[in-house]
Amino acid sequence: MSTPSTPAQAWSGRFSEPVSERVKRYTASIPFDWRLAPFDIQGSLAHAAMLCEVGVLSAEDLADIRRGLGEILADFEAGRFTWNLDDEDIHFNIERALTRKVGDAGKRLHTGRSRNDQVATDVRLWLRDAIDRILALLRTAQAALLDLAERHADTVMPGFTHLQAAQPVTFGHHMMAWFEMLGRDHERLVDCRRRVNRLPLGAAALAGTSFPIDREFVARQLGFEGLCENSLDAVSDRDFAIEFLAAGALVMTHFSRMAEELVLWMTPRFGFIDLADRFCTGSSIMPQKKNPDVPELMRGKTGRMNGHLIALLTLMKGQPLAYNKDNQEDKVPLFDAVDTLVDTLAIFADMMGSHLDEATGERVYHVRVKAERMRQAAIEGYATATDLADYLVKKGLPFREAHEAVARAVRTAEQKGCDLADLPLPELQAFSPLVGEDVYQVLTLEGSLAQRTHLGGTAPVAVRAAVERARKRLG
Repeated sequence: MSTPSTPAQAWSGRFSEPVSERVKRYTASIPFDWRLAPFDIQGSLAHAAMLCEVGVLSAEDLADIRRGLGEILADFEAGRFTWNLDDEDIHFNIERALTRKVGDAGKRLHTGRSRNDQVATDVRLWLRDAIDRILALLRTAQAALLDLAERHADTVMPGFTHLQAAQPVTFGHHMMAWFEMLGRDHERLVDCRRRVNRLPLGAAALAGTSFPIDREFVARQLGFEGLCENSLDAVSDRDFAIEFLAAGALVMTHFSRMAEELVLWMTPRFGFIDLADRFCTGSSIMPQKKNPDVPELMRGKTGRMNGHLIALLTLMKGQPLAYNKDNQEDKVPLFDAVDTLVDTLAIFADMMGSHLDEATGERVYHVRVKAERMRQAAIEGYATATDLADYLVKKGLPFREAHEAVARAVRTAEQKGCDLADLPLPELQAFSPLVGEDVYQVLTLEGSLAQRTHLGGTAPVAVRAAVERARKRLG
């Protein structure tokens, strides 16, 4: 097999001088897109198989290409593959390495394709794999929330609006709210994956190719569900990446909201929970401090994710068809977004989860719920005031009058420094003669919760039913 020398760049025959070293560094994508290498090889194997299938490539060349790419993949996975900036990007690096291994067969591999449709295919393959990993991690995080929800289906806490105690809920019900948020994230990413999973290869540079290619064959080889049906759009589209970043920004927004609650709940002013030490740090000067660094960073990294979405939207907003070099800048925000999501999901699932203590054989939960403090906070906030108003309405009092009567009762309880349930019956009847001895059934926290047994309600029985339905959804 002949292996004649090659120019510095595969396209350099058109140029009278080499690219400057500064420009070479400026335009190089290898420092970040090296992680596409396994997917580039995967796409090349499918492309080569198709070329052989349609008679453009010989069976001997296909065998050589498969052998050479297999060796390159093994070198990459073992950390032995050497990247060369003179070869500009991973595609040329792999093609040059293949040619050194198998000779002219390596040079024939690029027949009928361009780097434009090649990189678009690589990114889609990589992102599809990333989405699958993120979907699995979302399910793990949801499962951790379900365990907490089931464990604390009866644990009373105040529900808040405007960060003021509003009505009693349970900690389990609150965890199920988080579960639903992540469930929508899962649905969005599943839907996004469908549009990621379309094959651009075959569009070549922008206008397709004169070779008798079989794009459906390649799609089947690579597990794509469909084809990008316009060659101009196929090489220039990054909608799928923007859509993923939008979905990812929503995932991180949900984590930021959850993190904010964890931070608040851990402060002495709330004192609702404590996080395992492994998720916290101390202070270099204040020995008493236990800082919830992990939730705080989840909040902080949300801004980073939002920035990646805006960066890619801005990148694409002024580009004419078809491919432009600008698109090289899509990978840094995309790669970092996936890394951020994967790490955040894994750490969140661990933080909300548990482990088996080898010494005691007991299960240790990483979120320690302080049930008595939660209960006391619900009492302090007159969380059953709405229940008293509903009670009077059911007795026949118009709601606005019931609202006014209960507001006066709350003011009296505040002045006395007690809960509504601690007011004597005659005093409650002074606010409305409709109040009877059965009123205390609705003024207790448990009484309030027990009335809300409907789908989506806060009653412990409703929470347990929600957990059961959710476990079936997760499979």
